[in-house]
Amino acid sequence: MLAREPLMNPRDRWEYEDGLMLNGVHAVHRLTGDPRYLAYVRRNIDHFVAEDGTIRGYSREEYNLDHLNNGKAVLDLLAETGDPRYRLAADRLFAQVERQPRLRAGTFWHKQIYPDQVWLDGLYMGSVFYARYCVLTGRTDLLDDVVRQFTTAYDLTLEGPSGLCRHACDESRRMSWADPETGRSPHVWLRALGWFVMAMTDVLEHLPAAHPGRERIATQLVDVLTALRAVRDPGTGLWFQIPDQAGRPLNYLESSGSFMVLAAVAKSLRCGYLAGDDWEQALEQGWEHATREFLSIDGRGWVNVHRMCHVAGLGGEPFRDGSYAYYMSEPVVTNDHKGVGPFLLLAAEMEHRRGLGDLG
Repeated sequence: MLAREPLMNPRDRWEYEDGLMLNGVHAVHRLTGDPRYLAYVRRNIDHFVAEDGTIRGYSREEYNLDHLNNGKAVLDLLAETGDPRYRLAADRLFAQVERQPRLRAGTFWHKQIYPDQVWLDGLYMGSVFYARYCVLTGRTDLLDDVVRQFTTAYDLTLEGPSGLCRHACDESRRMSWADPETGRSPHVWLRALGWFVMAMTDVLEHLPAAHPGRERIATQLVDVLTALRAVRDPGTGLWFQIPDQAGRPLNYLESSGSFMVLAAVAKSLRCGYLAGDDWEQALEQGWEHATREFLSIDGRGWVNVHRMCHVAGLGGEPFRDGSYAYYMSEPVVTNDHKGVGPFLLLAAEMEHRRGLGDLG
């Protein structure tokens, strides 16, 4: 990444996948102590964050949870450097959290342009930053609301006996993709579940040990991971784009979501949210096959991450109907930060398991 993409976003857009990639680079910095990796994170965030905390390309008025995700890299730099610009930028992002529109159930709208909708993606984008900021600033009175973001999203998207969660829910039932009785979108989507399980592992890291919401989120995490383990591809230990419909035409093993789920399993084992030989074996199998299925190394020695869904959503223009055909129609790409980031997070976890560094 340092050689191939010295500037994470040449288009000068404040985009969530870049924050995910920087989180991965920072994890490798914590593992190795190599100052080059912290310098890379700082150089790229400083390209956007000015001394007064203003953020190039960021608009609060969009009320887009995606725009909060890079705030985690901002908080990493605040912890590492103490530079006040990062506190000012975090304050600016938190001002969006305070005003973010909500469903009646209490969960944030995913975006202003998607009223009354919760998407599992948004828990990773907004609510982990929300928790970290509250702990940093002593706003522990808001941690109950942080927990509510996770529990209501789970309740609204859980499809029932499978234990899996659908991509999204429209509380108003107005969208044509929404089930008229439940409001849920038509399908389980792997990367949405990947965002969700990573978000739960991360938020547990920041909730105080005595907080009553920890047990509920930890239970949800184990339940969703257990449901995912039941639908993984038995030959590889990886997951399909639509994970519960492996046999359907065009469905494919997808890298970004598989790396996300495996990263959540690895971190959950390290932190004690999961335990047991079955989980250990599932992680080792998935890691072994993911490196075979999804990676290549070119003549320059650069690692490339392949076979990731470029993007998927619901509604919008052109309209995305959430059908199986829709999820199969999105481009499959290489080296998108949505796949590079979770690969780096998982790689750091696996190196730590082998005693080759400390993740703190």
